[in-house]
Order: sequence, then C-alpha cells, then structure tokens
Amino acid sequence: CRTYLPENACKLDDSRVHIYFDNALRFIRRSCDEYDLIIVDSNDPFGATEGYFTREFYGICYNALREDGIMVNQHENPFYPADAVAMQRAHARIVASFPIAKVYQAQIPTYPSGYWLFGFASKTIHPIRDVNFDSWLQLGIETKYYNPNLHRGSFALPNYVEKILRKVE
Repeated sequence: CRTYLPENACKLDDSRVHIYFDNALRFIRRSCDEYDLIIVDSNDPFGATEGYFTREFYGICYNALREDGIMVNQHENPFYPADAVAMQRAHARIVASFPIAKVYQAQIPTYPSGYWLFGFASKTIHPIRDVNFDSWLQLGIETKYYNPNLHRGSFALPNYVEKILRKVE
C-alpha cells in the first residue's frame, strides 16, 4: 500500500491507526461497546464473503459499536436483478439488527453500472437529522467531492430503489 498507493497510506503510521490481519467475523465477535465506526468494505455477498452479509454478522457489529456508533457497508447495485435481491436481503438483515438503517447512493464509474448503494446503520444516530452541517462547515475543510448538500442528496433514492427497500423495512 505504501509503495503503490502512497496518498492512501500516508496516515498508516498515525498512532491511532491499528491494522489487524484476521477473519473479520472472529475479530469483531470479541468486541463489545468498543467502536465508534465500523466500515464493512467486503466483496460481493456470494461465496467466501457471504458471512459478512448475515444477520449474525450485523448483530455482532451492533454489539461492537458504542451507543452512538455507526456501521457503513457496501449495499450492492440495485440495477441488476441478482444484485438487487442481494441488496434487499442485506438491508432486511440490517433493519432487523439496528433501530436506524438507511441506504445512500454514490456514482462510482468503476463499479458495475456506475451506480452503487451503501448502508448506514446506528443505534442512535440518524444520518440526516443528527448531522451538524454548520459545525462541519466551520472546520473550513476543502474537499473535492463532499459537501452538506451532497450528503443530504445521497440519501434521496430513486423510486425503484425505494420500492425494493420498502418491501423489507
């Protein structure tokens, strides 16, 4: 990573960064009320990584998060039928595990169809109502992509996606 992606790896030496090479299911199972944020960047929900899309895994993540913690995950692509079913199944399991479970979208040209969904889950934090955009703006961070309007808009989903999700909410 340091050799080929130095821009991404530049903070790996930060004392707050800890990298563990372990099976995620086994690792997270040992945690309780420990994490502020869990990012699940897994492969597709088929084969060897299917375990990262189960109700058991989401329940383990729930237990590992602090009361105001957040879990985000890849939620697949709603455009292709098999992927839409996988997305719906994952969302149903997250909804069953977390009191707050929302889906947001992004355009990622290198992903299938260029359109991708992500899941947001929390015990107490709502991704729109509980964000203090004024505080964020006061930080004066210049970004190339993110801004408060994009944040809000990413949770506004097309009707066909909302229809798929409503079936399991």
